[in-house]
Amino acid sequence: MFTTIPRRTFLRGAGVAIALPMLDAMLPRGRAATASVKPIKRFVCLSNNYGVYQEAFFPHKDQAGTEYDMPETLQPLEKHRKDFTVFSHLDHGNTGGHQGVPVLLSGVRPSHAAHFPEGNISVDQKVAEFVGAKTRFPSLTLQVNDANLISFTRTGVQVPAIDLQRTFRVLFTEDDKAVKATAAEKLKRHNSILDVVMEEAKSVHNNLGRQDQQKFAEYLEAVRSLEQKIEQRKPWLDQPKPQPAMKEPPQTGKTVPDLAVMMELISLAIQTDSTRAVTVTSGFANGDLGLSGGYHGFSHHGQREKEVNALKLIERNQIAQMAHLIDLLKTQPDPLNGGTLFDHTAILFGCGMATGEHSTRNLPLVLAGGGFQLGEHQVYPEGNGQRVPAANLLLSILQNHGLEIDRFGTSTGTLTGLKWS
Repeated sequence: MFTTIPRRTFLRGAGVAIALPMLDAMLPRGRAATASVKPIKRFVCLSNNYGVYQEAFFPHKDQAGTEYDMPETLQPLEKHRKDFTVFSHLDHGNTGGHQGVPVLLSGVRPSHAAHFPEGNISVDQKVAEFVGAKTRFPSLTLQVNDANLISFTRTGVQVPAIDLQRTFRVLFTEDDKAVKATAAEKLKRHNSILDVVMEEAKSVHNNLGRQDQQKFAEYLEAVRSLEQKIEQRKPWLDQPKPQPAMKEPPQTGKTVPDLAVMMELISLAIQTDSTRAVTVTSGFANGDLGLSGGYHGFSHHGQREKEVNALKLIERNQIAQMAHLIDLLKTQPDPLNGGTLFDHTAILFGCGMATGEHSTRNLPLVLAGGGFQLGEHQVYPEGNGQRVPAANLLLSILQNHGLEIDRFGTSTGTLTGLKWS
């Protein structure tokens, strides 16, 4: 006879509480080890702040389809050729060089956010809203040796990022009783403040002009959003965190080993269903890969051989770590959906600035996993007036995730030629 047990079940004894792993018995009848009607999806975005050296990243534009020569930078993904697609000539139609970096996952520049119904909310935060309190962390915003500038809430707030060591501790290290009590008190105090604010809002609203009422409504929406986040956090305060087999990893300060371990932590976060939305931006530390210099300096290469070779090494490592994450997810069964975790995790590599020399045209975008039908080089029109918005790809990712929306950011529809099961 099939018996279900609560997902948050843990073993108690002698003052010790041990969380159980995700078990088939924790799933609703008919869901264990079988694909559900609407599978549970995850989203991961890997990014950098300087774009790519395009000559080594993109296949030749005349090689659309499955029979393309694998570019030098994408070589680490060769073994996964059937499980990813690279897109040519997609972008957000922006100019401004580095100002394009924060636009990657929204299609909307922060300065233009007021003109869009959902501001410049990024894909990961849209997913986080969709997931809500189903996971301990609605999203994780991570960084390795550079700032993560791509995650934004609908109120235009850039989500702060955490480093490797903090990521491990947030995911797997239990807070002591005093810390939990302080957190609970903060949540209670915030709720009390919000109650007062909402009461005051009723009297203030009627005394405002029409334009101020609109601004005030936006403010109240932000307050409601905060209320929801507070409510979502409460049930998780006393729930034990999962215990991984690995110990807390050392943070070396070197990008290659730290980024590799970050991929392992992302895999563990997905495996334990701690979150379903992750972004991580990686950079470069002087001495990485035997190189001397800085990432920004390399990106302004001027076709000089030394700088170009440095860029190719840095970017190839980023793609190698994407391949590493794919390897990890392919080896783990998915207890929520059946198949593997990779089958239901969309992994996007990209940057909102196309090249370090400040071009925002033809963004480097590679999509893997998630149940998409992949394995191609998709080439889109490159002429003015014919270009396809990169936000169409973002909309497709969100629809694939389960969101019933027909517009996101600057999209004009889903991405032609991209299908999913």
